[in-house]
Amino acid sequence: MHSLKVTGMSCGHCVRAITRAVRGLDEMAAVQVDLATGDVRITSRLELEQLLELIRAEGYGAEPA
Repeated sequence: MHSLKVTGMSCGHCVRAITRAVRGLDEMAAVQVDLATGDVRITSRLELEQLLELIRAEGYGAEPA
């Protein structure tokens, strides 16, 4: 599991955009988002750097938590 701190999220659309981006490369990925804290936990076969790049490409700030 990867724990990330993501900035710029504000609504359900943000959650869906991140989830869709991750599942686009790993359809079995589990994505948990806490909008209030910006915490995102992802269980995926993808590497941390890949996940960070995917989230950043959607327009959000992302760093390892």
